[in-house]
Amino acid sequence: MQPTGTAYTLADMPSPTIAERRTTVRAAAHQSGISFDVVPLSTDDALFARAWDDLAASASEPNVFAERWFVKAGAHLPQAEGARVVRVWSDGPSGRELVGLFAVAVLPRYGRLPLRHVQNCLHHHSFLGTPLLRAGREREAWSAILQTLDATRWAVGLLHVNGLVENGPVHCALMQAAATLGRPCDVVHRIERALLQSELSPTAYYEATVRKKKRKELKRLEMRLSEQGQVALRRLQPEDDVGAWCDDFLRLEEAGWKGRAGSALAATPATERFFREVIGGGRAAGQLELLRLDLDGVAIAMLVNLYAPPGAFSFKTAFDERFARFSPGVLLQLDNLAVLERVDVAWMDSCAVEEHPMINSLWAQRRAVVRVTVPLSGWRRHAAFRLARTAERAAKLVNGCRRPPPSSSVAEEHHA
Repeated sequence: MQPTGTAYTLADMPSPTIAERRTTVRAAAHQSGISFDVVPLSTDDALFARAWDDLAASASEPNVFAERWFVKAGAHLPQAEGARVVRVWSDGPSGRELVGLFAVAVLPRYGRLPLRHVQNCLHHHSFLGTPLLRAGREREAWSAILQTLDATRWAVGLLHVNGLVENGPVHCALMQAAATLGRPCDVVHRIERALLQSELSPTAYYEATVRKKKRKELKRLEMRLSEQGQVALRRLQPEDDVGAWCDDFLRLEEAGWKGRAGSALAATPATERFFREVIGGGRAAGQLELLRLDLDGVAIAMLVNLYAPPGAFSFKTAFDERFARFSPGVLLQLDNLAVLERVDVAWMDSCAVEEHPMINSLWAQRRAVVRVTVPLSGWRRHAAFRLARTAERAAKLVNGCRRPPPSSSVAEEHHA
């Protein structure tokens, strides 16, 4: 899931003013006890850090990509320059707590349109855009966020939210908050990607999902691989050198197709630094799992999982293409089915592209992820929303006309 457009650089977009950093705007009377403010993404103080971590633990939808240690690891990437954080606070008998946190940036383009607009701040390694909203307070938080954007001059155009779980609590609450203000909340893009979710044991799930013929073939590949040398599955342990494991992963990825395409994490110092900080931050938070398949002590496939119970995310994977005939990445994914045994995890998001042939053949469930667009207040902002939606509907119509009719000779769909 990649964000649309490119965030302005600090030179192109004015940073939040001191008044924006210090001023708290009170919500309407029906939201008594709710306040909100806007601070730079770079804001880093102990009280805010504790409130952020507490919110992540109490969020209605877990999203590891919105947790403090992950966001801070990517704060130096270009997409985060000039980003702001909308914070929604609740003042109650038990004290002040954070009930919503939404990182945003102003982007210069909306798809192909040169239309400045507000979007949740994501980069190419953020695979879900769901903001952290406290369970039971989702609608209040969205109402406060929309009011904040309405009241600020820098929030131009419209609001585009990339990467919401379709019809999840956060998506539904945004629709409700927008409807209360008399505004649409249009789904403008939708994908489905593989999800692992089952009450079955790993063995039972594998047998129920993957056909016997395919299971037999994978067993044969496993045996052939063992003929090449000593094969071992390893998980990162507390005593292991995590830096060395990072080195091995980066080496594997750079040696493959991503290295040739220039998209490997090691392609730039900034993305390599991001990866190492994510691994370090996830390990310190107790939310990291690193798996590897070794041949004679050398990694030939690696997998990075990030946990935010009751959810989990399959973040990054890499394999040695010299051993592609043995499908080491697939064999490692079979071992990854052990996540089904964890009592604290209900599902794992593949974070894969839609219709990914490998993971779709192993995981039977699907997660729908959508992008939505909401108008902000003011006639100029409403005009921007109407322009964007008119362009999207026209593009959809044109693409529909160009799409060839389905063939009657389509080959039978294969299920792994």
